[in-house]
Amino acid sequence: MHNGMKRTLIGLSTALVVYSLLGFLILPGVAQRVVNQQLIQYATVPARLGRIEFNPFSLELSLFDLRLGEVDQPQLGFERLYVDLQWSSLWRRALQIENIELVKLHTEVVFGKDGNLNLAQLFDLPPADEKPAKDEPFALSIGRLQLIEGSVRFADQRPAEPIDFLLDSLNFELLNFATRSDDAADAVLVATGPSGARVDWNGQINLAPISSSGRLKVSNLQLKDFWPYARDAVSLQLKEGQLSFAGDYRLDLTERTDLLLSNLSAELAPFNLDTPDGQPLIRLENLELSETSLDLAKQQVTIGKVSSRALETWVTRERDGELNWQRLLEQQSAVKDEAGQEPGSTQQAPRSTTNISGEQTANAWQVQLRNAQLRGYQIHLSDQVPSAEVALELGPLDLDLSDFDSRGTSPFKIQLNTQVGNQGAVSAIGQLQLQPAMGQLSIDTQDIDLRIAQSYLTPLVHLELRSGMLASQLQLELTGTEPLAFEITGDAQVTQLHTLDTINNRDFVKWERLELEGLRYEHPAMLQIQQVDLNRPYARFIINPDLTTNINDLLVEKSPAAVSQTRSGVATDIDQQADAMGIRIGGVNIKNGSANFSDLSLRPPFITAVEELNGLIGTINNQAQQSATVDVTGKVDRYAPVSIKGGLTPFDPMQSLDIATRFRQVELTTLSPYSGKFAGYRIRKGRMDLDLHYRIEQGKLNAENKVVLQQLQLGEQVDSPEAVDLPVRLAVALLKDSRGTISLELPVQGDLNNPQFDVMPIVWQTLRNLVTRAVKAPFKFLANIGGGEKSDLSQVHFAPGSSELDEQMRANLDTLARALQERPVLRLEVEGQSSPTADGPLLAEQWLQREYQQTWYKVLQRRGDKVPADAAQLEIGEEEKAAMLEGIYRSRLGQQPPAQWNELDEQARSEKLREAVLASRADSTALLRRLSRARAASIKDYLVDASGLDDSRVYLLDTGITQAVDDGQVPSVLHLGVE
Repeated sequence: MHNGMKRTLIGLSTALVVYSLLGFLILPGVAQRVVNQQLIQYATVPARLGRIEFNPFSLELSLFDLRLGEVDQPQLGFERLYVDLQWSSLWRRALQIENIELVKLHTEVVFGKDGNLNLAQLFDLPPADEKPAKDEPFALSIGRLQLIEGSVRFADQRPAEPIDFLLDSLNFELLNFATRSDDAADAVLVATGPSGARVDWNGQINLAPISSSGRLKVSNLQLKDFWPYARDAVSLQLKEGQLSFAGDYRLDLTERTDLLLSNLSAELAPFNLDTPDGQPLIRLENLELSETSLDLAKQQVTIGKVSSRALETWVTRERDGELNWQRLLEQQSAVKDEAGQEPGSTQQAPRSTTNISGEQTANAWQVQLRNAQLRGYQIHLSDQVPSAEVALELGPLDLDLSDFDSRGTSPFKIQLNTQVGNQGAVSAIGQLQLQPAMGQLSIDTQDIDLRIAQSYLTPLVHLELRSGMLASQLQLELTGTEPLAFEITGDAQVTQLHTLDTINNRDFVKWERLELEGLRYEHPAMLQIQQVDLNRPYARFIINPDLTTNINDLLVEKSPAAVSQTRSGVATDIDQQADAMGIRIGGVNIKNGSANFSDLSLRPPFITAVEELNGLIGTINNQAQQSATVDVTGKVDRYAPVSIKGGLTPFDPMQSLDIATRFRQVELTTLSPYSGKFAGYRIRKGRMDLDLHYRIEQGKLNAENKVVLQQLQLGEQVDSPEAVDLPVRLAVALLKDSRGTISLELPVQGDLNNPQFDVMPIVWQTLRNLVTRAVKAPFKFLANIGGGEKSDLSQVHFAPGSSELDEQMRANLDTLARALQERPVLRLEVEGQSSPTADGPLLAEQWLQREYQQTWYKVLQRRGDKVPADAAQLEIGEEEKAAMLEGIYRSRLGQQPPAQWNELDEQARSEKLREAVLASRADSTALLRRLSRARAASIKDYLVDASGLDDSRVYLLDTGITQAVDDGQVPSVLHLGVE
């Protein structure tokens, strides 16, 4: 071998040895020392590189055990970094790396409470010199990059509840990466997180231009690890929540940020939230999204399908009227407002806005939902504002939505089915549109329990809603929201309604079924109902002892301020709407109705019932001044029929009314409380027919009230301070005809527009006047009945000293007899009277004549002469009278004539004797009474014998003496009594 060759080989060998020593031993040691020195100089935490291995021939570099941070709390490090450099980098003028392996990389990413990132504080580097930016990136080519079993600890101290979790088993592989190539690099990432979460990503990355595409999948992500971020926005407690999602993406940063997500799917199952105080708020079994896409450039989200089941939530209106959800959000907003903004900071205006009219601006995101199916939802509604908390269960609730577009320019379909309470149900199907607001819905309800309204009624009325079910079949058409305009058509039914007066603990209003057919409501202009069917309605009306009613009692008293506020704030709007709204009801059909009426102001109380109410009420229309027909029949106390017929304009009864009400065979015993109060007598027996005919035209009333009482018999007398001071029994007897009937007609006329005009007081006054006139002038009343209107039947006049009836008196007694025949309950009481001044002298003459006849009759008998059967038949001459006169004087006066009369001649002495005898008998009570009895007997005899009046109805009273003389005649007085 030549020396030159040897020297060359020795040189090469030496160089090789030196290169090997330098590459394998010296350079790694020096590099390790330099790296550790730099770490000591610039690192802010303890830092150390374990060792460096380098193969100078294959250019393979390995770094071992890099640690930054405390021994027990490393912040960054790895177990081994392997880099396989290529010699071709020398002539290709680009760094080419065949393979990079990073084994067990561990990184701690920690945000402090001040927001500082720990990784940004690991090194304290001097400021770098500013260099002009290069047009092209550094030339780098990596054949394969692997991250093997890496881990990342993430911690964030900024939320109120710090976040701390570990991503372990992090594996990443990147193939064919080049900074100056148009070809994309393929990448795969697989990582497992806390609580079994897993991230799978595979895709492509390109730096020229900057873009990426691929598919990302996250499985079993436990939301509790990230919930503190959400809890700072909404102060809710996450009890359980797991999220999985997957989708394809394409990102392009060439000119702008273009992001397109497609084939997105997500599943949230389960998801449970509680309120801050631990009360349940949401319980979700499952929520799935599929066939979803997002286009950042178009600001468009398209959700192909949403399916969810078994969501349970709680919605509560709290004592102050605020919803629990609203309060939770407001509390968080208040926290943010108190925190405020940093000085000089500004808020970025939202990109998506909505103008006043509700139209979205051009920058608003568009959300499209193709199909959504929600099944088995349960909503617990609670209202704590009423004194008694209201609870309502909605569910299971099923909801279907399709073709929804947030821009609202096209209609979307909706279908809802839910149970309400224990047995109610609501279903709705149709379509809605947001811009402009319109839609059509078919809404059906069934067995909605109306008792849910009880707590809202309690502050207003003392009424218990014991039962009631609502059902409806409605069509809703929405035509606008500004102003609100919609139309509702269909039918509605309220069944088994039962309300209870909680003060008296009695039924108030109830019915078996109320049906509204042909309902049409156009908001706010019109309400039409084709037919109202009311089956078995019932109502109770009570007049209390203080003359208030049970309706007054039902109303809960309010403070004056509350009443004033209610009237000023609500009543005006309601009145304006009512005035503007057209109301038309085609007809009201009443079947088997009933009612109870009680008047507790009477003693004993008056109670009656109306049953079997049936009938029709015709068309009711407040826009047309036409009369609504009324035809209703029923029965009072089961047997007495009642009917109401006619017509009226219900919204303006002063305009036109013609109503005839008829009661037949009403038992008067039910009216005993009223007769006892106002007449002072109970009613023992009787029935009543009542005809009320009221006509109104332009406010002018023309009323006819006809009352027929049959077989009225008064019962026991009762004490009543309000009873009339009249002989009631006599009044009844005067009014009652021969058939036992009392017929009264009480017409009333007046102007109802006059505020001083009141119908019922006029009716009562008319009746009182009629009775008063009858009892104060009963014989005049009877004269009208008997046909002798101008006759005074209360007295029978006799000529002085006579008991004979003249022609006029007999005519009067005939009239009286006819009237008494028509009033069989009356009895006549005859009081025969005589006058000492008018009758006395004549009675003395008649007595003296009888004395002559009696004395002469005895004389004839002693002589044995023939005598008539009666001494009154004797004719006595003046001579015989003169002879008997002195004897009569001595026997009747019991004394002798005065002695001075003996000096008189015979004629003068006889005249003195006669005058003395007559004077002794002129004021004889016995003679006057005898004449009074004779006159009374004459009256009775004539009424019985000539006029045919039953003798049992004529009573002779004790005789009387009177000084009254009418045109030279002496009256005998007649009285009326009651059998």
